[in-house]
Amino acid sequence: MAFWIVLGSLFGLLSLIFLIYLLFLVRPRTKQPSDARLLCDYAHRGLHGEGVPENSLAAFEKACVAGFGIELDVQLSRDGEVMVFHDYTLIRMTGEEGKVCERTAEELGALRLADTDEKIPTLREVLALVDGRVPLLVELKGESGDTSLCPKVAELLAEYRGPYCIESFNPLLLRAMKKELPDVFYGLLYTNLCREKNNHAILNCLLSVMAFNFLAKPNFIAYNERYRGAPCVWFTTKFYRAPRFVWTVRSKENLDVAHRCSEHPIFEKI
Repeated sequence: MAFWIVLGSLFGLLSLIFLIYLLFLVRPRTKQPSDARLLCDYAHRGLHGEGVPENSLAAFEKACVAGFGIELDVQLSRDGEVMVFHDYTLIRMTGEEGKVCERTAEELGALRLADTDEKIPTLREVLALVDGRVPLLVELKGESGDTSLCPKVAELLAEYRGPYCIESFNPLLLRAMKKELPDVFYGLLYTNLCREKNNHAILNCLLSVMAFNFLAKPNFIAYNERYRGAPCVWFTTKFYRAPRFVWTVRSKENLDVAHRCSEHPIFEKI
């Protein structure tokens, strides 16, 4: 009898935890964007390729001419300028040692991307170039609780008149950004960190099941195409009907799959 009481109690506890997870922790704040143009195909870091580096003004201009939305990454320089650059370190794209956050905007602007004449642009320069011609999908970079990037980005975007939405892997950045620009269309970037990093640390496990959605309250989910079948992706996009973005799509076949699944693809080199 005692065994069945313990088993029943354990089942009840697990059921309660699951209900808390489903109804509170993972639940997004689903909404459609006020500007339907945001539900489109996005060129991942611009239309880059041979001789045109990622996250460069040339790649963004090509995307504008082709009529594709632009996905780009932002982080702060040492002196607080919002720079458009993906990696935290400079070596892959510039050949230089060190981190983006260790150099001033002027120093970063003097570097060249992938042995071309293209420089690391500021978000201010990108906004002036795009000028509302195509939608922007702005990814906030950051792996800690430091949210100093958010007011800097908000200051620039508040004056921008083109369509844009914002996404991040970091729920704390999304939470902070919502306080700056509450009416923007926000998305949580998702991948299975336990598998991708081969690390089952508690934080990675919680992020891999979207247990911090209650902090971020995302309006859409942008997930790694490898994990479109993950239970948390199903809960947020099927059960709660959050709009679905998928990354990074690298073939025409996968692009067709994304369109058939009513996903908004973030694509590269197709």
